[in-house]
Amino acid sequence: MKAAYEYVDFGQDCSVRVYHRRLRRIPFEWHHHPEYELTLTMNSQGKRYIGDSVASYGADDLVLVPPNLPHTWASNRSIDDGESEVAIVIWFDGAWVRRLADVCPEYNGLCDLLRRAACGLAFEDGAGTHMRAHLEHLLSDKPRVRLQAVLDVLDFLSALPAMPLASPSAFDARTGTPTGHEPDQINRVLALIETQFSRPLRLSTLAKASGLSERSLTRHFTQHLGESVGRYITRVRIGHACRMLTDTQTPISVIATRSGFSNAANFNRQFKASKSMTPVEFRQQFTGARHADGETAARLTERSPSLQRLEQKGDGTRRRRSTHVD
Repeated sequence: MKAAYEYVDFGQDCSVRVYHRRLRRIPFEWHHHPEYELTLTMNSQGKRYIGDSVASYGADDLVLVPPNLPHTWASNRSIDDGESEVAIVIWFDGAWVRRLADVCPEYNGLCDLLRRAACGLAFEDGAGTHMRAHLEHLLSDKPRVRLQAVLDVLDFLSALPAMPLASPSAFDARTGTPTGHEPDQINRVLALIETQFSRPLRLSTLAKASGLSERSLTRHFTQHLGESVGRYITRVRIGHACRMLTDTQTPISVIATRSGFSNAANFNRQFKASKSMTPVEFRQQFTGARHADGETAARLTERSPSLQRLEQKGDGTRRRRSTHVD
């Protein structure tokens, strides 16, 4: 199941895009786009899919998704059945944020927020409630008012703890590549892991690439990445496996080999330890949600123009265009 590409139209002379979406049910629509996306989901509960992260969500769920990481929400019911389910979606360009921080040091914290969001972030309870307080300005018809509200929300979130979601390298999000925030030695190791994860990787080989001793590499890696070399490699491999489970019908045994696991039994054991489900169950999560929402979407009485599917000329790829809704 390939993720659909969504084209986000910022409109003329706008730095950010804010979208107010109201639906009877939020359907499963697996998609990606090159912009960062901050989504507040209200009056809705169900499953949230961010890369290879599958989790339940509830009231005032607030998540920041990095560029090109496939994602979707799929509700199973409204909290208040008498009201619509609502998603407030903010799209913005990462390069724009970094340029802003370059000229306005007051916004330096936003760069750290983007770095932390490399695998997606789910913010702690209360963050969504705080964003609710900005809704009037976020949905203003004045671009400057919307912009200031977005900056205020992002600045607030930059100081909050949040839970990372997807695995490194999941779904070609390139989250396993060097970020520029680690020392060169660690960046070289990350780059080697990213390209060679399907092969056996010895600590001695990684240490040689970094120019450090095995002991020093182990210490520095844990210091900068927050986990051991072995644990990081496993997460990269699991992330790659999740992408194949979602995007293809490749047999489990082949996925295990291509993801760097010595055999299917070891792959199943480590996958379940990481995801609390087997590879087969993970694949079924996506397949089942897609089929269920194929029926749900057909019953929607109102469908947002931003989610109308258009056929791209040439390769027939499905595309979603975002337009302003008044």
